[in-house]
Amino acid sequence: MGSREKRKGARGERELAMALSEVLGVRCHRGRQYHGGPEAPDVVVDIPGLHVECKRCEGISVYKAMEQSQRDAGFGKIPIVCHRRNRKDWIVMLYLRDLKRFIQLLSYFIDKGE
Repeated sequence: MGSREKRKGARGERELAMALSEVLGVRCHRGRQYHGGPEAPDVVVDIPGLHVECKRCEGISVYKAMEQSQRDAGFGKIPIVCHRRNRKDWIVMLYLRDLKRFIQLLSYFIDKGE
């Protein structure tokens, strides 16, 4: 990956962290600047049990991106991939099998914060 793509990815991670903070009402920040390992999420969300990967590019292989997120998330965390193309809105992807647990986590932590 070239330096231009790396800068775009870093901008995407910061942008996604801000967007998730606004939507969820919890603290989110870019993960690599704090942790740096290959298993570190791109965006850290102050809701335990989530592993968020950011894909800020024109096209992705959905299953490949989800498999990477699952691999990096490890055991017990919900892998989530957020993707945005130029001039488009963010999309959030997760496995259907994780949807109920995801909703339960969000409900618990969002209600707790109010």
